[in-house]
Amino acid sequence: MNQDRWCALMRALNIDESAETYGALESAYSEKHRHYHTQTHIDDCLTKFDLVKNLAKEIHEIELAIWFHDAIYKPLSSDNERRSADWARSFLLKNGATEERAQRVHRLIMATLHTAAADDADTALLIDIDLSILGESANVYDEFEKSVRKEYALVPEFLFRKKRIEILQTFLDRDRIYANGFFYRRYEQSARANINSAIAKLAGDAAAT
Repeated sequence: MNQDRWCALMRALNIDESAETYGALESAYSEKHRHYHTQTHIDDCLTKFDLVKNLAKEIHEIELAIWFHDAIYKPLSSDNERRSADWARSFLLKNGATEERAQRVHRLIMATLHTAAADDADTALLIDIDLSILGESANVYDEFEKSVRKEYALVPEFLFRKKRIEILQTFLDRDRIYANGFFYRRYEQSARANINSAIAKLAGDAAAT
């Protein structure tokens, strides 16, 4: 997470540098219980966004949504996205943004729940960026799965395997994981291979216990 980049985004949004909020986000993404949802994840999302920002309608809103989308992350909580979205919306309104802009950013972050298909191109872009980890190399994906398990260390192994298989299967059940052509071409095939391999391993581990 680069503060110069944050300040540049604030200027683009006509907001002061908001060093206090940057510090709060930096602290949030450094929490000890995080293993995947860290500053590294945000940096990766921003790097991938840079590859496709020319496809975005509201470039600065998507970038702000990336900064905030996992700001609140408690592994056993069901309202992380809502609380992260609420924080972003509150931040924007306190700094003079319109209600329309604040609400668009709120909707973008809520879309990272990954429970529904995107209903506009900017939302699809953000979702694809967030899910790009699924299509990385097998080694990178394996480390992702290990990190997720560490974040859910308090969940019993049998229950984690069951729930994780269910979540991963929802992605396989889609006609396509990635809506945007760039991400589809780059990651769709490898994402499905990674997910199938992960499910097989989880199911095999479960059968062995």
